[in-house]
Amino acid sequence: MDYKNLLYSVDENNIATLIINRPKAYNAINAETMGEIGHFFSKTAPKLKGIVGVVVTGAGDKAFVAGADIKAFLTLDNKKAQKLSKQGHLAYNHIENFDKPVIAAVNGFALGGGCELAMACHMRIAGAKAKFGQPEVNLGIVPGYGGSQRLVQLIGKGKAMELLLTGDMIGAEEAHRLGLANHVVPQGEEVAKAKEILLKIATKGPISIAKTIELVNLYFNKKKDGFKAEIEAFGACADTKDFKEGASAFIEKRKANFTGK
Repeated sequence: MDYKNLLYSVDENNIATLIINRPKAYNAINAETMGEIGHFFSKTAPKLKGIVGVVVTGAGDKAFVAGADIKAFLTLDNKKAQKLSKQGHLAYNHIENFDKPVIAAVNGFALGGGCELAMACHMRIAGAKAKFGQPEVNLGIVPGYGGSQRLVQLIGKGKAMELLLTGDMIGAEEAHRLGLANHVVPQGEEVAKAKEILLKIATKGPISIAKTIELVNLYFNKKKDGFKAEIEAFGACADTKDFKEGASAFIEKRKANFTGK
C-alpha cells in the first residue's frame, strides 16, 4: 500500500521508523491517516523481516501529532463519531499488541489523538519541548482513541482525572515525573534515544520479548488471567532453543546468540 500521510524506512540495524507526515497540519490525524496507521501495524510492519522494533515520530520539529483533524469533526453525528472512534481503537490496539517493541519519539506537541498515539506505544521518549495533553473537554467531547483508559493505566486515576477534566497540557519533565514519558532528552535526540533502547532490547531473546509484551498488556485485560498466561508463557519459552542458548551463555559467561527459535 502506498501511504499518503506516512513515511517509513528500515535502517542498517533493522529498526523501522514510522513518520506521521502532515507537517503543515502539525501532523494532525484524520480518518485517512488513522487508516494508514492501522494498516501499517497490521499489514506492513509484520512483513518487514528481521526488524527489532519501530520508532514512531512526527515530521518537522514542532509536533509529534498535535491532535485530530478538528475540521472533520464538524460533520460528525453519533453514528459517524462511533465509527471514527472504533477505527482509532483498532489502529492503536494494533500498535499496543505489536510483537516487537514500539517507541514513540515525541518531538513536540502530543495532544488528543497524538497523546493517545504515544500512549499506545510501549514506551515514550520526550524531547525537551514536548507537550502532552487530552484537551477534548475544550471541544465538549471525550477522548476517542483510548485516552481515558491508557492515561489512567500510565499515571493513575487521580492525576489522569485532573488532566482529562481540565484539558491542561504538561511538559516533558512533568510527563516523566508522572510516568507518562520514560525519558526526557534534548530536543532533536528523541529518535536516537529510542533507537538506543531498541538496540539494547535487540540483544535479548525475541520470543521472550514478544511474550513479555503480550503478558504486560494482559494485566489490563479484565477478561484474561494474566498470572495463568505467565505460567503458560514461561513453559512455552522453556521449550525454545533460545532459552537453552540464553541459559548456556549465562553459565559460560558469553554473549547469547538468539535465533528466535
